[in-house]
Amino acid sequence: MHLPEIEIAASLPPPGCPVAQAEQYTHWLATHHYENFHVVSWLLPRRLRRHFYNVYAYCRWADDLGDEVKDTSRAIELLDWWESELDLCYAGRPSHPVFVALEPTIREFDIPAEPFRDLLTAFRQDQTVHRYATWEGVLGYCQYSANPVGRLVLYLCGYRDSERQRLSDATCTALQLANFWQDVSRDLDKGRIYIPVDALERHGLQTSDIEARRFDKRYEELMRDLIARTRQLFAEGRPLASMVDGRLSIDLELFSRGGLAVLEAIESSGYNTLAARPSISGTQRLLLFGGTLASRMVPAVRPGKNVKDLTAEAAANVGAGPASDRAAVERSYERCREVARKAASNFYYAFYMLPRPKRDALCAIYAFMRLVDDASDSPAASTDETSELVLKRAALSRWRALLDECAMGNTGGHFILPAFADAIKRYRIPSRYFHDLISGAEMDLLETNYATFESLQEYCYRVAGTVGLTCIHIFGFQDAHAPELAERLGIAFQLTNILRDVRSDLEMGRVYLPAEDLRRFGCTAAELERGIVTPAVRELLRFEAQRAWEFYREGVRLIGKIDRDSRAALWALARIYSSLLARIEDRDFDVFSERVRLSTAEKAGILLRARLGWWSEADVLEERDHNRRRAGGAFLGRRAS
Repeated sequence: MHLPEIEIAASLPPPGCPVAQAEQYTHWLATHHYENFHVVSWLLPRRLRRHFYNVYAYCRWADDLGDEVKDTSRAIELLDWWESELDLCYAGRPSHPVFVALEPTIREFDIPAEPFRDLLTAFRQDQTVHRYATWEGVLGYCQYSANPVGRLVLYLCGYRDSERQRLSDATCTALQLANFWQDVSRDLDKGRIYIPVDALERHGLQTSDIEARRFDKRYEELMRDLIARTRQLFAEGRPLASMVDGRLSIDLELFSRGGLAVLEAIESSGYNTLAARPSISGTQRLLLFGGTLASRMVPAVRPGKNVKDLTAEAAANVGAGPASDRAAVERSYERCREVARKAASNFYYAFYMLPRPKRDALCAIYAFMRLVDDASDSPAASTDETSELVLKRAALSRWRALLDECAMGNTGGHFILPAFADAIKRYRIPSRYFHDLISGAEMDLLETNYATFESLQEYCYRVAGTVGLTCIHIFGFQDAHAPELAERLGIAFQLTNILRDVRSDLEMGRVYLPAEDLRRFGCTAAELERGIVTPAVRELLRFEAQRAWEFYREGVRLIGKIDRDSRAALWALARIYSSLLARIEDRDFDVFSERVRLSTAEKAGILLRARLGWWSEADVLEERDHNRRRAGGAFLGRRAS
């Protein structure tokens, strides 16, 4: 085999060279061809560095053989040759300098050949597969292209168990996906699209739209969806950092923070990865590194723990900090209670039906959601409309970044975060719900109307369905159907808010009633703006109310599926908010002359019934004389009040 036509072959020592000379080459390759490797290798114990260089050299060569050689048949031929060199290495007869260096590493750490071969499978696949039909297909590619690297790192650090490998796979797949979404434009230049076709179709797109680099709201929604899925994988793999040696823990956390920063860069750029590649600046990298070091200045994992115990500790990590940390968390909870108390929402009063730990957790969750809502709804310090939009998007991006930092253990960015982090860890609430909520707030900056109910329902899920999903983790549930019912109930609450707030939303230039429904009943936005309940307007609002009741009737079944100590609170919320919808019907759908509301006495009566136990699941949607029912609620003001 002639010397391959790739740049890194230029400085290659001769075949069969001494190990010292081979390792000198792998050291040079690792420290000159990968921008993050200097930092990572500095953090590793000195005794491991040369072994990491050797493994890296194998990966670098395999990657370049597949990516830098333009002729497909030649690239496949070279990858086959590289695997034959791997076979010689495992037979104890290494020839190529990279394998001369790698063979002692393989022997010392007893590394199986599988992860090395899996990488070659991915690089061969890149030669022939340029599109992926499904999400599962992309994940299958990551199984060969990314996950073997994490497993090799674990072998080098002495970890061989399946649980750590599972967590490593989640992190490595997330990193690979973040790179895919970042590199859409670069991959297009190579004729590759890693965005699965089923994800494109879900958002009304085709591969031809990507090939034409057609950026619009559909692509933006696609990126939001892909980023949310990727964040879920980062969260799934997060416990691994607490289950390994302290220095490796910093490396792992640094990689995760870097991947999350890539996702935030995509969001900050407006999601248009078709036109340019969002990147992380040198300053941002330095801040990531410093933040990681600061967050990991804690004792290493204690010996004597089995993997199952470590996984549970890492995922929950509740209340184990020093007294000063717990004091900071308690102060944070007090500030969260203050935020909830000042908002004086129906939720705040219903919280008092709950045991103190659950009540405090909901206050912390509420405070986070309240502040996110304010970031998108409150007037920004700018008189220019464009500048105001930029400022609000920046504020939401900051909350996204704070959420990611919070998930990594850094809660210093805002006074609510220590309590918020404690609540989501204590009740194991997936962080993707909060990212979806922020995406809903971003929709309010970009969307002023919705063409179909399907698109409105997606918005309702993000701003209200997510609220229900977070709450049931605090309420407690065992039934597998509970999340679906919580989402339905949250959407019902939001539909009630939309009906109640037609007038105030119009004043902000928003029409949440679907355009297809307006056309169906012969209404226009201008007719709504006149504030007169014409027959057409009345029938439109009646139709929307009946749709809300359908969601309520499904959603209230949730009450019997959550923990008993939380049912009265949920009943009260459902009763209060369903009464709002019933009141709208009682007023013959006049939502224009004044804001529909319940009196303090009416709310107090409902709360008293709940407190005294004078309620049942059967009467939450009590039928009226005019055959109307009651149900649900929402968490903050327009989106959740």
